[in-house]
Amino acid sequence: MVETTAVVVIGGLPIAKSVAKYLPKHDYVIAADSGLHSAIDLGLRVNLVIGDMDSVDPAVLVAAEINGVTVQRMPRDKDATDTELALLAAVAHGSRQIVLVTGGGGRLDHQLGVLSAMQHKALKDCEVSALWDTARIQLLRGPGLCTIHGKVGDVVGLIAQHGDAIGITTDGLKWALNEGTLEAHSSRGVSNELVAATATISLAHGQLFVIQPNAVEA
Repeated sequence: MVETTAVVVIGGLPIAKSVAKYLPKHDYVIAADSGLHSAIDLGLRVNLVIGDMDSVDPAVLVAAEINGVTVQRMPRDKDATDTELALLAAVAHGSRQIVLVTGGGGRLDHQLGVLSAMQHKALKDCEVSALWDTARIQLLRGPGLCTIHGKVGDVVGLIAQHGDAIGITTDGLKWALNEGTLEAHSSRGVSNELVAATATISLAHGQLFVIQPNAVEA
């Protein structure tokens, strides 16, 4: 199987067209249900639409299908959200870099479900990130390293997931960690700041969300 880079566009508030310039070079685009509208607005060539189709415009969906987009209709009563199904479809396609795109907003349980689905065990060998309204979110799994870019003074949040994040070392952040630990359910890692245009975060064990709340310019 050839490894690919996938963009997964999901529903939510409208996405600024400027987000398109932050997307990596990719070869596969998946829209989760009404994410089709945002994908079209971003000028993306959609390969697959997946979901129960309860929120997408039927006429837009038909037009996409006529133009060669694969449409995978799922039952409304199911055990996974459209977002989770889209992420799993990216893995099944062979994608090892997955960028999720959303304008945010909507029901809180759906938003928490998106963050949970990004950490699905089927994605454990993937580089997973999200462009979420104006934020960039990277999921760092230990042992691992990520590099972030921005302006001096930009806010960076480090949030442990599924237990303690152990062996964190940072370079380029105001409040540095050297083989430090961020405990689960702690807010200690919130509101750090860049002191250089580039920073690195390494993690020995656990999972960590690296969040740049204002990484995307509208």
